[in-house]
Amino acid sequence: MGKFNVKSKVEEVKKTLNESVDFSYRYFKRESQVIGFIFLKSIIDPQLFSSAIYFPIQSSEGELTMDLLKNDLIKCVDIKEVKEKDLVKEILDGRVILITNFSGKILSIDLLKFPTRAPTEPPTSPVIQGPREGFVEDMQTNVTLLRRRLKTPNLVMDVVRIGSQTQTKVVVTYLKDIANKKIVKEVKDKLSKIKVDGVLDSYNILFYLEKRPSSLFKQIGNTEKPDIVVSKLLEGKVAIIVDNSPIVLTVPFIFIEDLQNSNDYYTNHHYSSFVRVIRLLGLLIALIAPGFYLALQLFHYNILPLNFLITIADTTQGLPFTPFLEILFIFLLFQVLYEVSLRLPSYLGLATSVVGALILGDTGVKAGLISPPGVIIVALSKIALYTIPEEAPQITVLQLVFIVLGGSLGLIGVVSGIVYIINYLNDFDSYQTPYLAPYSPRVTQDLKDAIFIDPIYSQRYRPQSFSPQKKERV
Repeated sequence: MGKFNVKSKVEEVKKTLNESVDFSYRYFKRESQVIGFIFLKSIIDPQLFSSAIYFPIQSSEGELTMDLLKNDLIKCVDIKEVKEKDLVKEILDGRVILITNFSGKILSIDLLKFPTRAPTEPPTSPVIQGPREGFVEDMQTNVTLLRRRLKTPNLVMDVVRIGSQTQTKVVVTYLKDIANKKIVKEVKDKLSKIKVDGVLDSYNILFYLEKRPSSLFKQIGNTEKPDIVVSKLLEGKVAIIVDNSPIVLTVPFIFIEDLQNSNDYYTNHHYSSFVRVIRLLGLLIALIAPGFYLALQLFHYNILPLNFLITIADTTQGLPFTPFLEILFIFLLFQVLYEVSLRLPSYLGLATSVVGALILGDTGVKAGLISPPGVIIVALSKIALYTIPEEAPQITVLQLVFIVLGGSLGLIGVVSGIVYIINYLNDFDSYQTPYLAPYSPRVTQDLKDAIFIDPIYSQRYRPQSFSPQKKERV
């Protein structure tokens, strides 16, 4: 390998990076020896560059050699030799490139530093008891949070880069002696086939990992809490960490996971089982309540209690809308208010909720546009929706479907819809794992942590639904 003309090489790299505003370089000369440092000042630590690299070289005496620079003078942990073709990629990764006119070797020194936030409790997964740390946008911090909890050499972290423009680091994480090797291979194969120009968040690769990308139902697990990811890794799952994203993906995913919550494992198991039953009931109420009410009102009013039937007749008399249009109008009104509250500044969000709930709802009833029972039923379904917030997007769509089924076919339509969904999910497969496990098919061992949860000491075996290599936890 020939020696470098340092100034010419610096100018060449500068032109390759389009003379970017954060492109920087520094020369050091001693007699006939010239050393060039190339870096992006926006993503390196300038103080560390001065103290750990430039000052030690400046303070040295005698002739400089590449081995002397690498082994003695430069006070950094991560120093490696790279090829000339990788020079630009290393600079973009936040490394300082060192080239000289007395050696053909190139040194790459890690000085990456950019603003990051502290691992605080994530807004999507608050807990009453238990760890309050959450993942952040920095991949290295996220890896550290996992390493701190899994002090084992069996923790594997394979890095791939995705995105021709972003070159985003994606880490496939699993426990070598526990995870199913077929699942690991399938995940890596899917990631290797992603050909896009940029990956900005973990959700950009989520759809490439799904078996049925066009399906409404959730197929990939996601969380912002390291303790949850560690527990899933110990079950034999695979985690996917994406740089610049606080959301970590996990596979395989089964439906019962969304009934589970971090708080369940830090409270009495009897109470946790009770709460999970409540969540399941909340899910059913959110799913079918508007459609069921509409079906009773239009087609099966004879099965309603007489007093309730009289109340409905009194409150709906004189309304300008048919029952179907009334429920549809209230449903859309609640959805519009929800979308508005999400996008307004926080100091306006509360005011909007108050205006929507009190003024629009109360005024609509008094003006004779909508009925109180209709408002209560739709509001109940919207509140129950957030007993399992992870399922909110798909359940919101299904609410509309059941409104149409209940309004057009009555209870036959509602029951047929439920049967179809169960049958559809029963045929679902998430990385060789049945979607409705451990109930369909029935996996007796896994029922200890399903809707009802047993004490932690009795859960001796890992979930068999995921086919882990090691079946026993203890």
